Amino acid sequence: MSAAPLRNDCFALPPGVNWTPLNEALERLAARLHPVVESAGAVALADAVGRVLAVDAVAQRAHPPSSNSAVDGYAFLGPISEVPTRLPLIDGRSAAGVPYDGTVAAGQAIRILTGAVMPTGTDTVALDEDSELVDGGLLLRGTLKAGANRRKAGEDIQVGDVIVAAGTRLNATHIAVLASVGMGAVEVYRPLRVGVLSTGDEVKPVGAAVSDHQIYDANRPMLHALVARLGYQVVDLGHAMDRAEDVQAALDRGAEQCDLVLTSGGISAGDEDHVSRVLKRDGEISNWRIALKPGRPLALAMYRQTPVVGLPGNPVAAWVCALRFGAPAMSVLAGAGWFEPTSFMVPAAFSKRKKPGRSEFLRARMVQGSAEAFGSEGSGRVTGLAWSDGLVELDEGADQIEPGTPVRYIPYTSFGL
Repeated sequence: MSAAPLRNDCFALPPGVNWTPLNEALERLAARLHPVVESAGAVALADAVGRVLAVDAVAQRAHPPSSNSAVDGYAFLGPISEVPTRLPLIDGRSAAGVPYDGTVAAGQAIRILTGAVMPTGTDTVALDEDSELVDGGLLLRGTLKAGANRRKAGEDIQVGDVIVAAGTRLNATHIAVLASVGMGAVEVYRPLRVGVLSTGDEVKPVGAAVSDHQIYDANRPMLHALVARLGYQVVDLGHAMDRAEDVQAALDRGAEQCDLVLTSGGISAGDEDHVSRVLKRDGEISNWRIALKPGRPLALAMYRQTPVVGLPGNPVAAWVCALRFGAPAMSVLAGAGWFEPTSFMVPAAFSKRKKPGRSEFLRARMVQGSAEAFGSEGSGRVTGLAWSDGLVELDEGADQIEPGTPVRYIPYTSFGL
């Protein structure tokens, strides 16, 4: 069954809204998105890593399926309340995969190994180191509660339990849980198809001949790598020159082939900002003026029923907006839901005076428990991207930061990287 498309006006701002605080912008975006992918059916568990679960995974088998021993030792019917206690030891043993098929009478004990099924008539296990064999019997010198050192059947998972919820992006730990109850296949969404488009006469692809007035395209390879690392299918829409017909042709391809299009550059109101011009003419566009540095202008549009996220042209601003807005938006569209990245309050290892009333993101990295900020805040300083391992977010109320001031640090790993 096909997923419902987004509404053409889903990104429209209320009348009179001008500057939007960051948190308000994120809340609005989260509220207006929903999954746009359909189920791809069942895939083998070995192929499910990184895929988004389309339906709840429900256990058809308990884990553990039988009561078993958590240790090597001796099984009997507990409790042991008087010490010392001597129990006769019967012949045989219960080992993992080779259970004892008889019954142990009350007051008797039997050898048992870790993971072995508890024999009928037993519910308690004494550890080897707490037991002593004397004249063919078992001598216990410590008290034990009934059920000690035993794992109950179904104490981890019971039949009918939802063990992994729909909308979960499956990782190695989820695979372990699914395999533990024998699920060899799971139903997943098809991967989100994300188109990446660069624009600008001054931009040239890596490897092309360039003049001094031209620059190599850093945004398209960066966004390709980001989308792929997040687990989505990259659709390369290439590079469009600053001509409306080139931009339109690229957006037409994106609308036909993609579930979402990421563009970089051309989203303001200048003479050569053809992305915003085409989106206004042939789609529904809202330029969200967010109280944010870097990346104030963020174009959110619908073009032929396909959402378009117009990122700034400067690589640093494009990176910040792609992480803070693009990554959680893509997660919703892919069926995994909106997420807020995990962050930590840490001491600053830098000084900064900040303009109140807007949020700011600084490229940062952790050094001996403190957040160090990159030396320049320029959006064109791409070296700060490789230097950093996360972002420091300064909220609207922050003004003066000194070494030791608590700041919010968001590692890139919190975005799924």
